[in-house]
Amino acid sequence: MRLHQFFRGKMQTVPRCAVRGMDDFAIWYSPGVAEPCLAISRDRSLVYEYTGRWNTVAVVTDGSRVLGLGDIGPEAALPVMEGKALLFKYLGGVDAVPICLDTKDPEEIIRTVKHLQPSFGGINLEDIAQPKCYTILDRLQRELEIPVWHDDQQGTAAVTLAGLINALKLVDKKLSEVRIALIGAGAANLRIAKILIKAGADAGNIILSDSRGILNPDRADLEKNHPEKWEMCRSTNAEGRTGGIPEAIAGTDAVIALSQPGPGIIKKEWIKSMNEKPIVFACANPVPEIWPWEAKAAGAWIVATGRSDFPNQINNSLCFPAIFRGSLDVRARAITDEMCIVAANELARYVEEQGRLSEECLVPTMEEWEVFPLQAAAVGTKAVEQGVAGINRSYQELYQMAADIIRQAQETTKTLMQKGLIPHVPD
Repeated sequence: MRLHQFFRGKMQTVPRCAVRGMDDFAIWYSPGVAEPCLAISRDRSLVYEYTGRWNTVAVVTDGSRVLGLGDIGPEAALPVMEGKALLFKYLGGVDAVPICLDTKDPEEIIRTVKHLQPSFGGINLEDIAQPKCYTILDRLQRELEIPVWHDDQQGTAAVTLAGLINALKLVDKKLSEVRIALIGAGAANLRIAKILIKAGADAGNIILSDSRGILNPDRADLEKNHPEKWEMCRSTNAEGRTGGIPEAIAGTDAVIALSQPGPGIIKKEWIKSMNEKPIVFACANPVPEIWPWEAKAAGAWIVATGRSDFPNQINNSLCFPAIFRGSLDVRARAITDEMCIVAANELARYVEEQGRLSEECLVPTMEEWEVFPLQAAAVGTKAVEQGVAGINRSYQELYQMAADIIRQAQETTKTLMQKGLIPHVPD
């Protein structure tokens, strides 16, 4: 609290252009600014050449599901959105603007974001409650010309896939063959299921469980009120399992839990019912569904959580800055699941190539900034391959662009601190 109050926010606006003297404002403002305005009026695509739109993302929320705090409103959500903007800049070189909307009406949110589109190169939806988050994401992805994603869905799915890829290497199992229990059927786990299937998992081997039990075709309560869950009722769980969490977990190879804070949501005896060398991702925050040491005592071979004070933190921040970096650098019109999957593969490969892959090191840490341009280049290349890019750039071009802009963002912050322009943290 003391540091948040001391700095009074995490982001500020600083010039990108040179200001050699007051005469330069005749270039940057009137009369010189009229020329790029007229050029853009003749060709709207030139806005990416003459303004900062090419590198600017809106972080949009209604404050209806903030972290583990629930519906705390748009003002109370602003510290989180500022933190998100800081991560965007420091890890991805992306200029992000927090936008907290004073409405919870999905149609108003959609309409407002559509009106904001001319100022931004992409939209990051954040901390919006389900089920409206699905409708908002789907509509905006279809109706906007710029990439829109929901980090709680796609970002969580990408980093979870990365961790699972490496976990399966360590236990010598294949994604296409393993049985996976997903505990919690919120926005994150529903998207994780979709990403896993696209990445090669057998849909029939995936078992999802929500607060009312395992998803299966008998869950008629979902058909009208929750189409996203109903889709999973029909496409997953080939065995037709029923029951609750213990029945979902029994005989599986991996558990991915994003449900409610624990401990005690997952019990040790349920992990003992899993197959040989079980993998447990207990990612509820602030307290995982089962403590890591309890999962290990029950026989879990590999354990991951969402926390930084335990090994194997599964953290969205490892991927969203880079995925947007790569998307912006090719002016992508969308962020596809395939773009998320290549980012996940880069995260997994980086750890292995560094020779650090182990039961307690599945994914990189945020300090390893070198992984971000690798992801960005892979994402941009995939966007070009899929035909969703507005401009074509080679992998090497994209890698160098990302590395340069991320390095610049971090060096700028360090320089401002060294010069005292960002005040020193008080004792």
